[in-house]
Amino acid sequence: MKRELVEREVTVEGPRRGSGAAKRKRSVTVNLAESPLGWLHARGHLDDRQFDAGERLRMDYERAQLAPSITMRWDPVRVDGGVGGAGLTPSERRIAAKERFDGAMREAGRGLSDVLWRVVCACESLPSAEKTLKWPARSGKLVLGIALDRVAGFYRL
Repeated sequence: MKRELVEREVTVEGPRRGSGAAKRKRSVTVNLAESPLGWLHARGHLDDRQFDAGERLRMDYERAQLAPSITMRWDPVRVDGGVGGAGLTPSERRIAAKERFDGAMREAGRGLSDVLWRVVCACESLPSAEKTLKWPARSGKLVLGIALDRVAGFYRL
């Protein structure tokens, strides 16, 4: 896992982002490259099966290229016909990943797929997802766990 560590001052409101000249009283080291899913797993809020299911879902999301793009794609084009990946062409691999992603989201079900997509695919923090979905604080952890259990069943983990 990539590590991008920074020191942040801890205040009543939480970690302070600015690097003011004020004397620091208490600080915390934050890994900016850590995903919300990785953060929850590292602190024991998700078990290994749930974490693996989330990582599989994110992998399918990325392989299906579902994230919005804002510019021209500059990916290298393979000239050899794209051999590899179980004998599938790149387009076929992308379609297969999209089908797996759609199936996993269907398996999670309505109401659960919202928080699943926000935290796993969009890498939104759990408190931010709860606020956006207008849920009570600290309710997302339970809902995300249920959704990841369903996704783990879909992926047969």
